[in-house]
Amino acid sequence: MGKVDLRRSLIGKRQSMSVGEWRARSDRICEQLQGYTLFTQAKTILAYFSFRQEPDLSPLFTDTNYNWGFPRCVGKSLDWHIWKPEDSVQVGAYGITEPDSYAPTIEPADVDLILVPCVACDYQGFRLGYGGGYYDRLLSSPYWANKPTIGIVFDFAYLPQIPLESWDKPLQAVITENH
Repeated sequence: MGKVDLRRSLIGKRQSMSVGEWRARSDRICEQLQGYTLFTQAKTILAYFSFRQEPDLSPLFTDTNYNWGFPRCVGKSLDWHIWKPEDSVQVGAYGITEPDSYAPTIEPADVDLILVPCVACDYQGFRLGYGGGYYDRLLSSPYWANKPTIGIVFDFAYLPQIPLESWDKPLQAVITENH
């Protein structure tokens, strides 16, 4: 199966989950993260707001032991901003929730971990995204290339292998509700 068909199939499966199943699976992913060393040793973590029933990590965002950063789509790249639960958000490019543009930005040097939303990941750590290349460009940038990364997917989207492109870079780890 090619990337387009695989993406469509997995997003469809994700969006067909009941809200209760989605919440329960998302909560298990949060629990898995809270027991993972890369996560527990980080101070500043880049995350994402759930979109199209991606795993929802929002229960973690109230933990004040961490500084949370979230992306804004600006042109063809992602700008990262500090965000706290009391801060406002807006709907940005592609209908994705983003911090306000005036929120303080985060410098790559301050980041300890990037939680990467994925449509799918394979056992080697390669990811399938939405096809816009935002995270591919970010993770290939010299400023971000050596940051620890964890792909976040539901277990049904954690696959033995996905179609790869020459520019794909593996993530350091993948977390699902079962792994």
